[in-house]
Amino acid sequence: MLRASLRLLDRFDLDEALAVCAKDPVANVFVASRLRSHGVSRSGAGELWGYHESGSLVSLCWSGANLVPVQAGPDAVEAFAARARRHGRQCSSIVGPAEAVTQLWARLAPSWGSPREVRDDQPLMAIASAPKVAPDPLVRRTRLDELDLVTPACVAMFTEEVGYSPALADGGSLYRSQVGALVATGRSLVRIGASPRGPEVVFKAEVGSVSPEAVQVQGVWVNPAHRGRGIAVPAMASVVEICRHELAPVVSLYVNAFNHRAVHVYERVGFTRVGTFATVLF
Repeated sequence: MLRASLRLLDRFDLDEALAVCAKDPVANVFVASRLRSHGVSRSGAGELWGYHESGSLVSLCWSGANLVPVQAGPDAVEAFAARARRHGRQCSSIVGPAEAVTQLWARLAPSWGSPREVRDDQPLMAIASAPKVAPDPLVRRTRLDELDLVTPACVAMFTEEVGYSPALADGGSLYRSQVGALVATGRSLVRIGASPRGPEVVFKAEVGSVSPEAVQVQGVWVNPAHRGRGIAVPAMASVVEICRHELAPVVSLYVNAFNHRAVHVYERVGFTRVGTFATVLF
């Protein structure tokens, strides 16, 4: 009897797939969010692989712009790696719980070649209570008419974090549309200030993934001209307040362990480490 198998999932597997994500709603919020937004499809946006043991779905792997393992033990990782090798690299990163990502990359590296960078220690942090500090009342949702103002800030943050501009491929059209989608759905948060040149972004963050149990914040950025002024802590407290009151009871994010300043900011707000992520960047 075949006791373990891997197959491409479809819309009939949605409930089971969400149940797998629910085993760790903070670590798995990225995939849970996409399943709730788009269901299980076999479109060009990505596909969902399911690993079964004794007929039960026990692990997932999202394959799209990112390769993201979910609840993946060693046997599931081996099966996901075999499928990924057959299809060749189609993603720009592998990201998720560190143990699974590290094991997956060890099996893919011989055929996928050298990555740009491996970040193997990224604290996964979360807060499920009111922030420890008073929120900044100037942090709010970005308005649609501010898209041209916030997009350059998003490009600057991405370039600083990843090492290249997201506008290189097509002049920034696709990235601008992605930022616009976050603004349109109320998932872009910003503090706007005045400068001699006019309004400017002082602080910004996005809510990249949303489920009923948790959200994941991404793209946290303070304008370099305003750093060192104590803006980040109360601004992040506002992000926590808005997310917990309007989206989900738990707010999470992951950060590079070497970014001690950012880790300290999140700890002052009230975030605690609940796990470790890893990212392989191509």
